[in-house]
Amino acid sequence: MSVVIVIPARHASTRYPGKPLVDLRGASGQARSLIRRSWDAAMAVSGVERVVVATDDDRIREHAEGFGAEVVMTSALCRNGTERCAEAVANLGLTPEIVVNLQGDAPLTPAWFVEDLVAGLRAGPGFDVATPVLRCTGRMRADLVADRHAGRVGGTTAVFGHDGQALYFSKEVIPFAAGDFGNEDPSPVFHHVGVYAYRPGALADYATWGEGRLEGLEGLEQLRFLERGRRILCVEVESRGRLFWELNNPQDVPRLEEMMRAMNLD
Repeated sequence: MSVVIVIPARHASTRYPGKPLVDLRGASGQARSLIRRSWDAAMAVSGVERVVVATDDDRIREHAEGFGAEVVMTSALCRNGTERCAEAVANLGLTPEIVVNLQGDAPLTPAWFVEDLVAGLRAGPGFDVATPVLRCTGRMRADLVADRHAGRVGGTTAVFGHDGQALYFSKEVIPFAAGDFGNEDPSPVFHHVGVYAYRPGALADYATWGEGRLEGLEGLEQLRFLERGRRILCVEVESRGRLFWELNNPQDVPRLEEMMRAMNLD
């Protein structure tokens, strides 16, 4: 019943080149790179057999090996993190029960997000993939809306059915909801947390499919599964007082650092 975490990391990001090596300063002012913080987040997850950084860039490899990470080199032709995870698992000859893709731009991902995700996939045999969703407060929803109004691609939102089956993911703020919500009040919008748990067979299949139409329009890799009729389970996770945001744009660096100061995270 093994679980392997793969952290896909590439240097040639269109929106933010070199993002994995960007430093983030914690509450004490200590600077650690984004990929190091993502590795630390993965290492805090219980019940994991192995954590691997998957990259196509020697700068990331050298930096990650420098702080003790296991690194596997993958092709520069991988179009997204899911393809990179599939290649990493194949290159290493791994046969785990579940593969977790902890994308290297979410350093504030709490361990219980991943643990709840794995538990959800284990309990849902009819699903090929699972991914966490976090109900937005009014403030979080307002931040997402503000990003869109400013022309920035910020967080992703998810809509799902009564059984948790994903219906759609978008970089727009969906579903539409009229009116305002108090800063700490719950809203009907769910922030998609960029972590995935795959059954190995579904992950291997993904790598053989071409890019989907909706995937290409939205720039969201998980839509390839939906376009192929594969079922994705949305697992609602609890913040437990933790703030969460992903590093999508350079403007997110001060936002993340402010969050770490507010939570006294180093």
